[in-house]
Amino acid sequence: MPKKEAPLEHLNNYLPEGASEKLLEYLHRYKVHLTITRSRRSILGDYRHATGTDHHRISVNGSLNKYAFLITLIHELGHLITFLQYGNTVNSHGKEWKLAYRRVLEDFMRLKIFPADLNQALLKSLHDLPASSCSDVHLTRALKNYDLRDNTWLVEDIAEGTCFKTVDGRIFKRGRQIRKRIEGTELRTGKLYLFSPVYEVEPLNN
Repeated sequence: MPKKEAPLEHLNNYLPEGASEKLLEYLHRYKVHLTITRSRRSILGDYRHATGTDHHRISVNGSLNKYAFLITLIHELGHLITFLQYGNTVNSHGKEWKLAYRRVLEDFMRLKIFPADLNQALLKSLHDLPASSCSDVHLTRALKNYDLRDNTWLVEDIAEGTCFKTVDGRIFKRGRQIRKRIEGTELRTGKLYLFSPVYEVEPLNN
């Protein structure tokens, strides 16, 4: 099954130590139906507002490490709170969402559950919240430290002139870094692309 409802007593398997009680307060307060999904490359989490007799629905990728799982869930709670206040009348990641997300995130940060490097990255991101944790290179780097080890690297860790493969199977040669992006030339077509430094890829032997 690609999805499963999250039994509340099992949430500790997906959360940092000390986070579950606070999270359960939010889930009960807003009557959230939480679903844990298998890995989705295009999104980390999703929010669907309540309709009729249905509860608010939030889904989060179960393959995320515990800190990324919690931050993604806080992100979606920000959408829920914003919807309750403004409906669909504001931008999905506008100032209203940023304020709601900030308040929930700060609530969890007061619990002192994040390691020092993550806490520092989160404090830095609060000054200018991105639409996604993946858009924040400092936070992405910090979160990567807590992933289970696999064969996935970040583009910035690939040596210039060597090759890497993206999740869709395309092969690129890593080029120069230009400001906040890194060049990659697709070997099959010769087309030049620009990658985020923290885009996840698989290194290849050259």
